[in-house]
Amino acid sequence: MEDVSALEDAPAQDSSFEEDARSRAAPRGGVQMVDVSARGDATRTALAAGRVRIGEEAFRQIEQETLKKGDALTVAQIAGITGAKLTSRLVPLCHSVQINGVDVELSLSEEEEDFAVKVRAFAKSTGPTGVEMEALTAVNVAALTVYDMCKSVTKEIEITDVRLLAQTGGQDGDYRREE
Repeated sequence: MEDVSALEDAPAQDSSFEEDARSRAAPRGGVQMVDVSARGDATRTALAAGRVRIGEEAFRQIEQETLKKGDALTVAQIAGITGAKLTSRLVPLCHSVQINGVDVELSLSEEEEDFAVKVRAFAKSTGPTGVEMEALTAVNVAALTVYDMCKSVTKEIEITDVRLLAQTGGQDGDYRREE
């Protein structure tokens, strides 16, 4: 067992650092990871979405499964799931979350000469903190993977409209984006 005597002798946090359970304020010039140890476990969900505008040629190659790198939608789906699982390693102050489930869906969207891949990610966990960062990371990593898969066809690729659509189980109550 590690020697914890140094912790026992450590000074108490100064009062300027005290915070209520909702505060995210860190000491001036500093950062902190919010302590969620006093929170109870709750089932938490999050839904996020985004778009990747890829142009007609890349769109057709995805549709016909003729991209040089292979099946962009399947690879991006796997990448999004992996991204959700690695969120706390990518975002420095994000808590590590025990993810119970992640679902990433990609679909082709052809609307008025706007050729895009729509990305949606749903994440679920039971714990003291939410999974919105995991859902948002899944969308972003899936979108970046679509970019990578299509960049040999065109450089005119744009990742847009990444946003949280809904969240449940948080201490601030449920959230649903109005569109």
